[in-house]
Amino acid sequence: MDWSEYDAVLFDLDGVVTPTAEVHMHAWAAMFNDFLEARSAAEGTDLAPYTDQDYFDHVDGKPRYDGVRAFLASRDITLPEGSPDDPPTAETVGGLGNRKNAAFAQILETEGVVAYPGSVALLDVLRDRGMPMAVVSSSRNAPAVIAAAGLEDYFAFVMHGGLAAELGLAGKPAPDTFSHAAQVLGASDERSVVLEDALSGVAAGHAGGFGLVIGVDRGAGEAALRGAGADVVVPDLADLVDGGVA
Repeated sequence: MDWSEYDAVLFDLDGVVTPTAEVHMHAWAAMFNDFLEARSAAEGTDLAPYTDQDYFDHVDGKPRYDGVRAFLASRDITLPEGSPDDPPTAETVGGLGNRKNAAFAQILETEGVVAYPGSVALLDVLRDRGMPMAVVSSSRNAPAVIAAAGLEDYFAFVMHGGLAAELGLAGKPAPDTFSHAAQVLGASDERSVVLEDALSGVAAGHAGGFGLVIGVDRGAGEAALRGAGADVVVPDLADLVDGGVA
């Protein structure tokens, strides 16, 4: 890596910097499978259970309620939209999204989170170089995760799902949130690096014409990440340090 070719580095959070993607996966699985079991019992149907592949295909990297809509559509289920203020008990898109978020928040509070060592190693290298860095996450929980992991000092800006909604920015796979973060850091898209583990996030970086899109393979698969537009795929960010940093 020759970091001198770039003016900013934009990190997805869950699955790239912190292992919270696994927490999200477990929270989504618990919520959707409980929902599907209850719906199957009420309607006398046999709905296929939610799987890890559903996470990668429909949920991973997307804003919370977009993930709910996409998964429900995959099962031909239609629910009222509701709103982000719906209680977790509501049988609406907003209610299901908030039900998942309650499960995630509980796990985060009880178990905490520790960043990937390889990711911290890269963050240290980039900070020593004076490289402007931002987090660009679809999750509204990103600030809480960053605080829990003790990473606040690394990032000059945090774009999270709540802020994106306030600003009216389209979520991944649209490139808007990445572009906004680059602008805040004083960089152009063409001179910014995107690091993503989700297909939707890689697709966003590719669609925005960013200078370099690095896919981090935490389970999506190298072929799928490259197919979504990754220029480089690594299994861990330590590879960007150990491989040599110019």
